[in-house]
Amino acid sequence: MASDPLHVLRTIFGFDQFRGQQQAIIEHVTAGGDALVLAPTGGGKSLCYQIPALIRPGLAVVVSPLIALMHDQVQRLRQLGVRAAAFNSTLAPNELRAAEEAFRTGQLDLIYVAPERLLRGGFIHRLTEANLALFAIDEAHCVSQWGHDFRPEYLELARLRQHFPSVPLIALTATADEATRQDIVERLDLTNASKFVAGFDRPNIRYRIRPRENSRRQLLRFIKEEHPGAPGIVYCMSRAKVEETAAWLVESGIRAFPYHAGMDADTRARHQEKFLFEPDVVIVATIAFGMGIDKPDVRFVAHLDLPKNLEAYYQETGRAGRDDLPSDAWMIYGMQDVIKLRNLAESSAAEEEIKRVEHRKIDALLGFCETIGCRRQVLLAYFGEERTEPCGNCDSCLDPVDSYDGSVLAQKALSCVYRTGQRFGAGHLIDVLVGAETDRIGRLSHDQLSTYGIGKELDKQAWRSVFRQLLALGLLAVDLAGHGGLRLTDRSRPVLRGEQAVTLRRDLAGPKVRSRRKSNDRDVGATITDAADQILFERLRRYRRSQAEAEGIPPYRILHDATLVEIVGMKPATLDHLADVNGIGAQKLENYGPDILEEVRAHLAS
Repeated sequence: MASDPLHVLRTIFGFDQFRGQQQAIIEHVTAGGDALVLAPTGGGKSLCYQIPALIRPGLAVVVSPLIALMHDQVQRLRQLGVRAAAFNSTLAPNELRAAEEAFRTGQLDLIYVAPERLLRGGFIHRLTEANLALFAIDEAHCVSQWGHDFRPEYLELARLRQHFPSVPLIALTATADEATRQDIVERLDLTNASKFVAGFDRPNIRYRIRPRENSRRQLLRFIKEEHPGAPGIVYCMSRAKVEETAAWLVESGIRAFPYHAGMDADTRARHQEKFLFEPDVVIVATIAFGMGIDKPDVRFVAHLDLPKNLEAYYQETGRAGRDDLPSDAWMIYGMQDVIKLRNLAESSAAEEEIKRVEHRKIDALLGFCETIGCRRQVLLAYFGEERTEPCGNCDSCLDPVDSYDGSVLAQKALSCVYRTGQRFGAGHLIDVLVGAETDRIGRLSHDQLSTYGIGKELDKQAWRSVFRQLLALGLLAVDLAGHGGLRLTDRSRPVLRGEQAVTLRRDLAGPKVRSRRKSNDRDVGATITDAADQILFERLRRYRRSQAEAEGIPPYRILHDATLVEIVGMKPATLDHLADVNGIGAQKLENYGPDILEEVRAHLAS
């Protein structure tokens, strides 16, 4: 293997140049240095350890909690001619024997191993007998109790330093705030490691959040109008909602499949395979889906419920548009989402310090949802990255919302909570404010209260927005010890006294973002404007599909859509010309080059 990282990048992986800090990271680790790498999902983190693994002598060990990622990466590397294997609990006996034999005889460049396997059964002892090139700890945020996906077994990875003090170690993650980063450094003994923090921005992803009105109707309109026939992921909080939503989408003419941990393994695997292999599948899932799946052409990620925090949101939405083509992160939410998140944090059995951190993370998430400014600026600021100008590619930028002084409305809402005894939900409180004549109001004599009918200037939908924002701002809370009604908080007192102003967001009416491009402007072929070129693009996709079926692998594993677009633009006539296309390395050039050239020649002849 050549010792030049750029040569390896070009000949093995088929890319002409490094992205961002990749080259600096690779050169540092290749020279034997430790590193902590933070880079966005789809930002090319895997190359930061794969290329040093191919240059440094010996075996590279990649630790990952994601079995799907191991399987995907190993298949991808083998297709590129790299000797790779995985060690995890899902391997069939014959696969495990083959991997063990290759390991024993030194016939591997990289191995992927789950932390449980690494730390049990004498695996570390076997590694002491091997010549090791490096350790890579993927999803390194799992080591931190402040991380959004803490895994206790990751704490034991500190043993790697004890057994292999001279082997370089690189820890990588896409989602870590400052507290999580410091925890990673301490727990993995990376005090002297170089830290590389790449930009977290994913400019091709459009962030959009809408208040929930009718979730099914909103979701169906979004998919059918903006991403018809495109692959996407819909996240729901509960397994029951996953099943119901998937069934309803099928009834509405969309190829949708459910995925959650309560399903049997065979069904989950079958649905995941459909998503990976077929071009028009929508997966409806809990967050159990997507970890480690590197499908590049996911055109949208939709949330029907709020995620746990901004780290989870960033990671989940990052599964869209890994091919750098236009994609959507779309979410709807309402008051019940805010109540659920606050309840979960409040009722947690965690230590008080951890609960305080969780509350701060919920505040940040809700601030992101309710912002009247650029969403990308808010999201990046959470991860410590400043963006001076609005992005122009989020709903707040494309269709700006108004803010207004909601102090009087807030005082009316808070007073109504107080006058009714701090034990009723928003529905009843709104009825009191608008002066509704209901049996419950009459039975409780709430029509005799001073707050009865004082909110007639707003309709019920507008009051729901006010209560949602008051919950998000922490001016109201849910009484977990009582009947689950809304109660005042310490923050509400200065508002009631008129000592503190409250700024509220005016929700947009209507279902659409007025300034967005038409749906077909965001399709993969958006850069292809010539009709004949579009025909060639479809011809290459058909070839890719048939080749993938013959090899039993997903089509994107052959070539990404972005690579096909580049081929269409270049129309290469020789293998040397085709080799200049991004995503075509030496192995792919050998495997598919002649067929691709023939497809181009046949198209031009016709």
